[in-house]
Amino acid sequence: MADLRAAGRWPTPRRIATLSVHTSPLEQPGTGDAGGMNVYIVEIAKRLAERGVEVEIFTRATAGDLPPVVEMSPGVLVRHVTAGPYEGLAKEELPAQLCAFTNGVLRAEAAHPPGHYDLIHSHYWLSGQVGWLARERWGVPHVHTAHTLAKVKNRFIATGDRPEPKARVIGEEQVVAASDRLVANTEFEAQDLISHYDADPSLVSVVPPGVDLRRFRPGATDRARFGLPERGRIIAFVGRIQPLKAPDVLIAALAEMRAGATLVICGGPSGSGLDRPTALIELAGSLGVAGSVVFLPPQTGDDLAALYRAADVVAVPSYNESFGLVALEAQACGTPVVAAAVGGLVTAVRDGVSGVLVDGHDPRDWARVLDRLLDEPGHRRRLAAGAVAHASQFSWDRTAETLLCVYRDAVSAHRALIAARVEGASCAY
Repeated sequence: MADLRAAGRWPTPRRIATLSVHTSPLEQPGTGDAGGMNVYIVEIAKRLAERGVEVEIFTRATAGDLPPVVEMSPGVLVRHVTAGPYEGLAKEELPAQLCAFTNGVLRAEAAHPPGHYDLIHSHYWLSGQVGWLARERWGVPHVHTAHTLAKVKNRFIATGDRPEPKARVIGEEQVVAASDRLVANTEFEAQDLISHYDADPSLVSVVPPGVDLRRFRPGATDRARFGLPERGRIIAFVGRIQPLKAPDVLIAALAEMRAGATLVICGGPSGSGLDRPTALIELAGSLGVAGSVVFLPPQTGDDLAALYRAADVVAVPSYNESFGLVALEAQACGTPVVAAAVGGLVTAVRDGVSGVLVDGHDPRDWARVLDRLLDEPGHRRRLAAGAVAHASQFSWDRTAETLLCVYRDAVSAHRALIAARVEGASCAY
């Protein structure tokens, strides 16, 4: 995989075109298609701007009254591109709008002198398709972050969930082959790119995501803020409500636990979870635990940090995660995490030190692990201390600095290729 140790001497891009077709960085994470990727794009853009790199984020307009350009923060612009109907368009329908989106991106660049952007960074495969075309038109390097991979998701698909279509698999293969650099969240994701998508190992860089350590930190517990009981055991789930995230496993585990606990499910319907948005309520009722499950809408900023602190444990039972920012945020607040031993969660949670990793999704196994953790306050305190220490190794500043190394590497290699072509053409005469 790519060696970035010497990247500091290479040229830093002045302006980056960031592509996020299917979800806007201005959207609230935790519902619809907005999740950890939104957080990633926002946090990285702000920190790149602090380092003097301008960032322009292109995303699809989802309302007619959105301004064409919004300043998200100093040095960071969000450009709303009209591509298809504003509302009622599912992510699965977006491939048909990629031509319109690409046209909007190219037109924005054409309004400036040549060389306005030094680099393209696309997020998710839909954006990668646009980045691939813009790269050819602008003559600049293209860096891509997949965030999730269809072949991996289909290997670990939740019961009742829909597999990713063949069109996405082909689209991802094309993007991997056409990108100048590929950014993976973990070593596991890097190996997935190499083994399942034939990525060139020398073009793959591992750049772990971070956490806002100024916001997510240990502090006072305020359960009344969320209407939760002051006494008693609290398990929290934070994320989009869809089969992939497996909140149903926790409801089933709650019915198997020896002692009582309150399960907080914080998030909104997403993906195939939109088909039956009341499914979790019905499941809790059928298992006789409806009175022990509290549903909260997505939380932001300090409210989200307060929710993590209000819990005795945060549970992340996903069938797959490219990383798992929720796990990292909770640990930074001093709350141990019980997570499925899948994907990036194996990196985000240090088993036995900052939390516990669970093999599989059998509710009885989850009930045993949760019971033990909640019954042993001393063990929980040790894990809480380990959680804070583990999370402190990750920060968005570190992520931004490492990404800059990837960008410099890509720009340098691209310029060297152009120089070689020019020299070759001169020699031909």
